Parts: sequence; C-alpha cells; structure tokens
Amino acid sequence: MSAAPVWSVDPRSGNPREQVAVEATAEEVDRVVRAAHSLRDALADRTARAAFLRAAAELLEKSGAHIIEAADAETALGPARLTGELARTAAQLRAFAEVVDEGAYLDIRIDHEDGSRTPPWPDLRRWKIPLGVVAVYAASNFPLAFSVPGGDTASALAAGCPVVVKAHPGHPATSELCVSVLRRAAARTGLPEDVVTLVHGFDAGVELVRHPLVSAAGFTGSVRGGRALFDAAAARPAPIPFHGELGSLNPVVVTEAAAAERAPEIGAGLGASMTLGVGQFCTKPGLVLAPTGDTGDRLVKALTETVSSAGSGVMLDHRMRDAFLAGVRERAALPDVETPVTPGAGGEHTVSAGFLTVPAAALTAEGPHDALLEECFGPVTVIARYGSEDEVAAVLARLPGNLTATLQTATEGDDPEAAGLLAALTALAGRILVNGWPTGVAVAPAQHHGGPYPATTSPSTSVGATAIERWLRPVTYQNTPDPLLPPELRETNPLDLPRRVDGGRA
Repeated sequence: MSAAPVWSVDPRSGNPREQVAVEATAEEVDRVVRAAHSLRDALADRTARAAFLRAAAELLEKSGAHIIEAADAETALGPARLTGELARTAAQLRAFAEVVDEGAYLDIRIDHEDGSRTPPWPDLRRWKIPLGVVAVYAASNFPLAFSVPGGDTASALAAGCPVVVKAHPGHPATSELCVSVLRRAAARTGLPEDVVTLVHGFDAGVELVRHPLVSAAGFTGSVRGGRALFDAAAARPAPIPFHGELGSLNPVVVTEAAAAERAPEIGAGLGASMTLGVGQFCTKPGLVLAPTGDTGDRLVKALTETVSSAGSGVMLDHRMRDAFLAGVRERAALPDVETPVTPGAGGEHTVSAGFLTVPAAALTAEGPHDALLEECFGPVTVIARYGSEDEVAAVLARLPGNLTATLQTATEGDDPEAAGLLAALTALAGRILVNGWPTGVAVAPAQHHGGPYPATTSPSTSVGATAIERWLRPVTYQNTPDPLLPPELRETNPLDLPRRVDGGRA
C-alpha cells in the first residue's frame, strides 16, 4: 500500500494547490528519530549552537519573500501579518542564541564541602543537561512562529536537543520550505542537517510521541488533539514530558468604574482584539464580563460598531470554518442568548465576525449555557452582563485554566473592585493584563505563555527565554574530582559562566 499524499490546499477556494510530500510510515519515523538521537553530541558545543540559531534567522529573512508567498497561499493570513510573523520568528531564534551565549539557563549551583553543618555537606555541583530528541507538533494559526522554525524548535535546539517536527497539514509546503532553511543553516555552521527533520501525517505524529528515543514533546493545537498526545506520552513504558498548549477562553472583566469612565474605548479595543487574524489567535478574548445598565450598554454599542465594520475573512482551512459555524449556531440557539452582531458565513469560503450576549447569571451554575465557557475558534466572543460582584465571582469560579486573563479598570480615581478581581484572575491564567488586550505575545525574558490546564499541560512557558527550561533536566555531581567534571562545573570556571556558589553569585 503506497503512502498517502500530502497536499497543499488553498483556503480561499478549498482547492488543492500541489502535492508536497507523502505521509511518513512508522519505519520512516523510526529512521528519522534514530538519526536525530545519534546526533545529540553534535549539539554539545554552545558556540556552534548559537551560530546555528543566528544563521537560521539570517537565512529565514533571506528566503522571506518565498516563504511568505507560500504561507499566504496555504493560510490566507495575508502578507502583512506573515511579514510580522517572520520577523518575530527570526528575532526568537536570535534571542535564544543570546540565551545560549550567556549560559545562565544552565542554572549552575556549587556548594562546597562543609563539615560544620548538621548533617555535613559534601561538595555538590549542579547544572542542567539536554533531555534528548524533542518532538515538536506545529501549530495551524502560526505557520512560522509556532511551527517548524518557531519557539518550540528554537528553544529545544538552544538547549542542545535535536528536533523532529510533525508538520501541520494546513501548511505543508511552508513547513518544507522552513525545514530546508534550518537544515541549510545547520550545514553552514558545521552541524549535521539531521539535527532538524520533518515528518508529515497523523499516524506519524502518534508514532513520534510513542517512540522510545523521543525524550519530550511540544504541542500547540486543540484540546482534543493535544490531550490524546498527552495521554499517549504518559502511557509510554517510560513517560515523557509533554508541553502542550491546548485551548484558552482568555476572560476579560470590565469593572463598573472602567465602563463608566471609557466604555466606548473598551468596546472598540475589544472588537479589534477579538477579530484580529479572523479571531484565530490563541489569546483571543472569548468571554467578557461587562456590567448591566447604561455603562455596559455603551460598551456593547461601541463593540457593535467595531465588529460590524470588520468585514468577512478567510479562516485557516474549511474544516475550521465548518467548526466555527457549527459552534456559533449552537451557542446562539441557547436560551437568553442574543446576537447584536450575528457571526456566521460571510460567503462560500469566508466568515463574518460577531458576538453574543447573555446574562451572567446563566453562567453561574452548570446548565445548557456551559458551551459559552468553552473556546470557539474564530471571530466571536461572548459578553456576559453582570449585575453584581457576586455574579462575577461565581462565573470566574467556574472557568478552567487560561493563557491570559484581563482586567479593565478605572485609570483615574479609585476602583474598589480592582484588587480583589486581580487576585481572582491570577488564579486562572499565566499572564494577567490590566487595561490592555491579550492578543500579541511579546518575545521577552519575562514573558510567560502558559497557564493552568487546559491552557497548557505543564506550568512552563512556550514563549520567552525560560522556554528553554522545558528541554533540560538537572544533574548534580557529588565529591567529583575537578578533572572529571564538565568544564562548566570546574572550580576555576574556565568558561566564565554565571554561577551561584555557596548560596551567592559568583
């Protein structure tokens, strides 16, 4: 039986563009993983790794026009959005090169022997080493920044781990272009090309997470798909870490004082955020708690005007379009749900943005409205109108984990609700925003892109410098003679790395 073909499809028409590859068989996955596993030592040199990451960024930029053309043809995200995403992806690669150069990610800690303690301390020297081969599952909505050359790949390579990427079926041609760039960058810097490889196909993805030589996995996608892979990772004879980003509602709470102060501004900002990228951001605000009465009405009026002018757009593929249309139909049919702007089909291949309103009281206990507390991927949000602080607290208490949570509070004068709400939102998410909007995730050292389940399956981040920690494990050497120690742990610190010695910086 021949391997199934992998087609690139135009989401603007639903028509196939070209056959890009064929799905990998179990034997091919095994070969690729074994080749990657054999190259672990090739990535041991930190200088070579940093040079590789910088070369990858440079070559991505040089191939940018070709990559953006392919990505737009497969995702309909548009050249402007993809140009920004390419710049972000290159910046991510360079940022991890800087992390490797600095060396603080190794978290080196040295405690000298101290017989005066009870019990006595031996000589202990701790650092972090790479886990091994990492499987990366590419995202649909970010064909560059969260896919083949994206943050999971960049951080794993920075940690010294070879990477096998499972391409997303929504942009296979873009994936092939990007992996070719990464492999050329490896060769340019003296590394074997197979430190990064690519496979296609659903079955290949399952084989990958089950392979005994895969040591960890990173995933960005749906709750259903991510949970299946997470369970497979945990069910292995030797379970592995599975760092999955699965789904997020990204709640927003607008206080009475904030609505009274600037309802039109908040409504317009919300409309821009929830329609950005045809509502296909993992940080799209999907549930907004807004007050009843005149202040909330003014917010809804501004939101109506903004969303009504958004126009229709093409989603990443027709499967997602169908799921969006079914999701909004189900939600709009619920009792007491109104649609000031009805989301739905904008045309044969497009969707139109909209939003739903519901009394917050309908969400405070289990019932038919529970679907409104689940993510609906696409340009729609739910406005829950509350009449008391108790209703807000009751709704927040029912929410699952999220990537983000946002508080819109008064910018002038006192807002007595703000402190308590901020504390409640902190329990729900990994990034808390005040008077901003969650779409857009800065690649910065202090960034955290993760949250309680189902936002992510681990407490780590997939964005920012500390994303590298996912692919490392600590090792301590006890009473080990200096010549036997890795250079990073020797007494003289020959590599001049940041270290903590006897509890202090050295």
